[in-house]
Amino acid sequence: MGLNLPALRAAANAHGRVVRIVIAEHKGSTPRETGTSMLVWAAGQSRTIGGGALELQAVEQARQITGPTALKMPLGPALGQCCGGAVTLVLEPFTPESLPQEREVYTRPVGTDAEKPLALRRAEKALRGGGQAAPFLWQQGWLMEPLTQPDTPLWIYGAGHVGRALVDTLEGLPFDITWVDTAQNRFPDTIPDHAAPLVAANPVDAVKHAPAEAHHLVLTYSHALDLDLCHAILSRPHRTLGLIGSATKRRRFASRLAELGHTTAQIEGIICPIGRRELGKTPKAIAIGVASELLTFDAVHAAQQEATA
Repeated sequence: MGLNLPALRAAANAHGRVVRIVIAEHKGSTPRETGTSMLVWAAGQSRTIGGGALELQAVEQARQITGPTALKMPLGPALGQCCGGAVTLVLEPFTPESLPQEREVYTRPVGTDAEKPLALRRAEKALRGGGQAAPFLWQQGWLMEPLTQPDTPLWIYGAGHVGRALVDTLEGLPFDITWVDTAQNRFPDTIPDHAAPLVAANPVDAVKHAPAEAHHLVLTYSHALDLDLCHAILSRPHRTLGLIGSATKRRRFASRLAELGHTTAQIEGIICPIGRRELGKTPKAIAIGVASELLTFDAVHAAQQEATA
């Protein structure tokens, strides 16, 4: 929950004017909870606040507003929904020149001249004292929310059926995807906004550009290329390495990687096969399993870091 400034900056730089829609408050039964957000621009959008008539109306409003706007929307018959709850949406336009500053928390009025509420002033004072996480607060037309950490880098090598299913399934999840393949025509005609394509005649050359904290998923059309990629990834810092294939492929790669000088511990860290076998072997089933594994790994990693902080 919070404002993902790197994602907002990327969208504004790519599309110019971008409107961020965030659920500032929800009551009763609603499709999504407080803090859920999406981005809208003239010819597209990314992420979701729950879909349906609520999202459709919010997107229409986003393309019409001229300044920050708050909308209270009951989820009843008027929207063709039976949830019975209600949401308050905050819609804010941004350009590359009007992005929030890099701070721990972003506090601002939304269409109000009222003074900053006492609850927000107390929260800011507590933050200055240290030792407290930035809260999400919506009070009297003022919104305070934390600026979230950038999404975890995820490098996917291969734009075949499994690669496409992965990119589709990972939409809306906290991953910053770089999608690598050898030619532009190997990618789908329409590439989702949450994935950045990288054409590399030799994908191995791209590995050195990945951040040290990146996950890597290797699933190209070539076993030889897969092996070269695994060798390159194991040769530098990385978070995890997943390799598509069978137990037989894993054993064969383990032998070759050992010959290339990698330790047993490094090789045993490779996740192969990827996904969850009980879900099936279709591209979508593999993608769902991989998404679950990535989210679980990052949740455990975050918990361990917090425990040792």
